[in-house]
Amino acid sequence: MTSRLAVGDTAPDFTLPTADGGSITLSALRGRHVVVYFYPAAMTPGCTTQACDFRDSLASLQGAGYAVVGISPDPVGTLATFAERDALTFPLASDPDRSVLTAWGAYGEKSLYGKTVTGVIRSTVVVDPAGVVELAQYNVKATGHVAKLRRDLGID
Repeated sequence: MTSRLAVGDTAPDFTLPTADGGSITLSALRGRHVVVYFYPAAMTPGCTTQACDFRDSLASLQGAGYAVVGISPDPVGTLATFAERDALTFPLASDPDRSVLTAWGAYGEKSLYGKTVTGVIRSTVVVDPAGVVELAQYNVKATGHVAKLRRDLGID
């Protein structure tokens, strides 16, 4: 069983390639809040809904001091297509070996259509400016999650 992060844990650092051809390192974002969300597959209906919800809420999240980073096992090329197709303006990072997903508790056994499978667990972790987990939510729903997250964080 994959161990999940809990409030008060130090968020595992990572450096991953991003859709724009660069890379992102969590520790480079110290000093601000970071919403790290994990999703199974770019351009699928649920993941598109969730990404577009983050896109549409990005101004209010950033205005409240939050950066947003999406992570999936998709290759960089697929993420680039996803970002362009849906005008996603926050970093999408590629974790093809699933090491970051695993370290953050977002990869492991889950229930899918009544069957137990191994895969990406749709999750959102909020990291505070010191790199400590402020909020950890696992098995979130794609639809409505960003609105709930904003309520949980007290962001209008």
